[in-house]
Amino acid sequence: MVRNVAPEMAELEPEDFYLLSGVEQGMRFSEWVQKEKIPRFSRLTAEEVEYRIDRCLDRELLERKTIQYEGYTLTFEGYDALALRAFSERDTIQGVGSPLGVGKESDVYEVQSFRPLALKYHREGYTNFREVMKERDYTSDREHVSWLYTARKAAEREYNVLEALYPDVSVPRPIDHNRHAIVMEKIDGVELARSKFEDEQVVPVLDLVLREVGDAYEGGYVHADMSEYNVFVNSEGITIFDWPQAIPTDHQNAAEFLERDVRNIVGYFQRKYPQLVGDVDVPAVADAITEIEFDSVRNHVNDGP
Repeated sequence: MVRNVAPEMAELEPEDFYLLSGVEQGMRFSEWVQKEKIPRFSRLTAEEVEYRIDRCLDRELLERKTIQYEGYTLTFEGYDALALRAFSERDTIQGVGSPLGVGKESDVYEVQSFRPLALKYHREGYTNFREVMKERDYTSDREHVSWLYTARKAAEREYNVLEALYPDVSVPRPIDHNRHAIVMEKIDGVELARSKFEDEQVVPVLDLVLREVGDAYEGGYVHADMSEYNVFVNSEGITIFDWPQAIPTDHQNAAEFLERDVRNIVGYFQRKYPQLVGDVDVPAVADAITEIEFDSVRNHVNDGP
C-alpha cells in the first residue's frame, strides 16, 4: 500500500506543487527527468528547484537516480499529492479519512465531503508496468508507456464507464476525476465473497447480479473482470464496482469476456451453494443477456440424466 499523503498536504507550499507538476510534465518524455530541464517544466528558477527538490525528497514525493545524468521521477505519493490538490481546489473533497480497501491495482479511502464519498487511486503498472501494458488494452497503442500513464488511463476509462452506466446500472455514482484518481459515491455493504445467504435468497441474488451484468451490456459495456470480489451486497440490492478493464460491446472479444464474466459469477455460486444453483448452461445465459432476454438462471439449468 502506498503511504497516505493527505496528512502532509498542509505542509506543502504552492512552489512544491509547481515542482511536482514540472516533473510530471517531464515524465511525458522520459521516466527520469533530467534535473537541468526541471526549471523549464516547472517555471521555477534553478535555485528554487534545488530547494524544492530537497523538500519533496524528504517527504518521499520524488525519487532521485543518477544514470548518465541526475534524474528525478514522481513517486505514487507525489502523484497522489497532485491529484489531491486538484480535488481540493475544485472543492470536491475537504479531507481524506481511513482506508476502505487496498488492492494490487488500487487503494480506496473514505473522504470528507458534502456526502459520503470514496477516493480511489489507481496503481496499475507501478511495480511492473511492462506486464500491464501487455494485458491492458488502454496502453496497447503506445510504444513507450510509464506507470503514470497506465494508472491515469485506467482511471480515465473507469470514470468514463461509470458516467455512461450510472444510474441505469447499479454502479457507484462518479463525482470527479483527476489524473489516476476517482472520487465516487461510497457504497455501504459486504463483499459478495464474504456474504452468506439463506437458501431462498441464493438464486434471486445470483439473478440480480446477472441482470445488472445484462443492464451494463444494454448500456454498451462488458465488465470483463467480474468476480465475487467486485460486487457489494446490502439490504437494498447489489452494486458492481471496479470497471477499469471494461470493454464496449462492439469490441471483437466482447462475447468471450461476457461469457467469462457469467461463468465466474455462476461458478462462485455453484461452488458455495452446489445444491441450490444446479448445472447452469453458461453460454445460454450469456446469449440471453446479449439478446436482452435474461430473466433467471432457472430458465437455463441443464436437466440431469
